[in-house]
Amino acid sequence: MAEQFGTLAALYPDRIDLGLGRAPGTDRETAQAIRSDFMQAAHSFPKELEKIETYFSVENAGAKVRATVAEGVKVPIYILGSSTDSAHLAAKKGLPYAFASHFATTHLWEALDIYRKEFQPSKHLEKPYVITGVNIIIADTDEEAERLSTSLIRMIVGIFTGKRDYVQPPTAMTDEFRDLMQHPQVHQMLKYSFIGSKATVKAQVKAFIAKTNADELIAVTNIYEVNDRIRSYELFSEIMTELN
Repeated sequence: MAEQFGTLAALYPDRIDLGLGRAPGTDRETAQAIRSDFMQAAHSFPKELEKIETYFSVENAGAKVRATVAEGVKVPIYILGSSTDSAHLAAKKGLPYAFASHFATTHLWEALDIYRKEFQPSKHLEKPYVITGVNIIIADTDEEAERLSTSLIRMIVGIFTGKRDYVQPPTAMTDEFRDLMQHPQVHQMLKYSFIGSKATVKAQVKAFIAKTNADELIAVTNIYEVNDRIRSYELFSEIMTELN
């Protein structure tokens, strides 16, 4: 990993970030197939993080095990988290912390509180740096954005029912979809989802930033058609430029 990111950062200076997290990024069965000891690997995450930091350091030049292409290369490391465990680690290491609140909504406030209270200044950061994830779906009208969001709703239902699939084409926003959005599990996962026209989403994003005091947002946009997705990101870019 150090070699791969060291190579990328050498080719594209100041454009490569490295986000590290404990979660396998998939369901338990797939994680088991990829790496049978993934639970043990999750517990050893702090030590693995230290190894990566070592390979990027110039002090490792005299070691027997080296990633020479990474030594001294500037690659900012971010700790990724969807629970409170990584908040403790990010605070202890003095690293920026990115929380996956676009799907792991339950622990957002506790994780941010832990990170900020326990943060220890380091050579990387003098003060806490928080990134939060949000689902963003923007269209020219609220109605069109709601229609596009049906793809996201179906994807979430698929996760809960064990029927994962690719993002599906959107359909009309029906009463059935509105009922699904009120289901406790779906409603909780969509808690930090901002869907609507530019004006609607701008107001929601502004309030969210004020409440979390986040330094950055990760915008996740599960839209079926690529042009609709690009349009959503264009409008979100305009929102962030105006808010900044």
